[in-house]
Amino acid sequence: MGRGAISIVLAGDLVLDEPDGAWWLSGIAPALQGADLAVGHLEVPHTHRGAELQGDVPAPGAPPENLAAIAQAGFAMLSLAGNHIADCGAEGIADTTAGLGALGVAHCGADLTLETARRPAIVARDGWRIALLSYNCVGPEASWATADRAGCAYLPIATADGAPIAPAANLAVLTQAALEILRHDISEVRAQADLVLVALHKGIVHTPARLAPYERALSHAAVEAGADVVIGHHAHIVRGIEFHHGKPIFHGLGNGCVVTGALSPAQDHPARAAWAERRKAMFGFEPDPPYTLAPFHPEAVNAFLGTVAVDHEGTIRAGIIPVDVEAPGRPVLAEPARAMEIRDYAERITETAGLPPIMIAHDGLVTEVRP
Repeated sequence: MGRGAISIVLAGDLVLDEPDGAWWLSGIAPALQGADLAVGHLEVPHTHRGAELQGDVPAPGAPPENLAAIAQAGFAMLSLAGNHIADCGAEGIADTTAGLGALGVAHCGADLTLETARRPAIVARDGWRIALLSYNCVGPEASWATADRAGCAYLPIATADGAPIAPAANLAVLTQAALEILRHDISEVRAQADLVLVALHKGIVHTPARLAPYERALSHAAVEAGADVVIGHHAHIVRGIEFHHGKPIFHGLGNGCVVTGALSPAQDHPARAAWAERRKAMFGFEPDPPYTLAPFHPEAVNAFLGTVAVDHEGTIRAGIIPVDVEAPGRPVLAEPARAMEIRDYAERITETAGLPPIMIAHDGLVTEVRP
């Protein structure tokens, strides 16, 4: 049987702590449902159980029923490896993966052991087998899976000063161990799949444009090892886009849909309340007051979904779907005037980050600007 042309839509972090997840996702659901495959990153466990993980500011468990809302919105594949997926311990991971399994949503990146956390998710679409690998690159080490501890798959990125690996640390050095994990896992999955997507939870949070020193080298290494698309998230603000050997790298897809009270100073969890205040001083921003459930950098309202179109011969074209964020945090497909602003923003932050300049057409197609 021959292969057809397929379309893939990529979303960044999903944090749905609020009731009625379907409503919060409804503003972007048409784009998700219009693709052959929609892929997102599940940031937090969905559970009513579990003990708080020590080692980072813990996120609360999200309502388990919101997993069904995520599936109904169109997501059929989710990466799980990130700095908050283990925040409710092994029980939180077990409840989340069981819930996704019951809904038929393919997932990878977190499980009860490191071996199973590193296994790919694979789906079939119109003659194509599409694999997803998922890794956390920002710690904390307490969230990493081991042979006998639940957690996430990870790529160890060293700190410049030898400090422990944690999301707020100065992560800078791409380790040989990280490269070996990437090369091994991508080589293994290439024998099982026609397209390989690699999701990396990476980068500097709450800061426009800037990439950490390791990010480009890591993303390029993934492509050189055989990845067809590299997907970045974690920063809660979008990043630039580049191509390496013709393969697209979305350095940061920002917030796919993040609505949470866990980032508000007005709460009864001391560590979360302290972090809500501390991060503003650390990263030099003040959230816009109406965004009570998405109190991020003001530029985070310039959002987008990534797109990948693959023709029957395997040629890949990348693009974006501009997304606006309405107060208090609901993402919606951008109207034409805002869409133009968001395309301009994506071009600008790409160049500001020191990446090769890109041009984004009216239809969202992204191309390199060649000299």
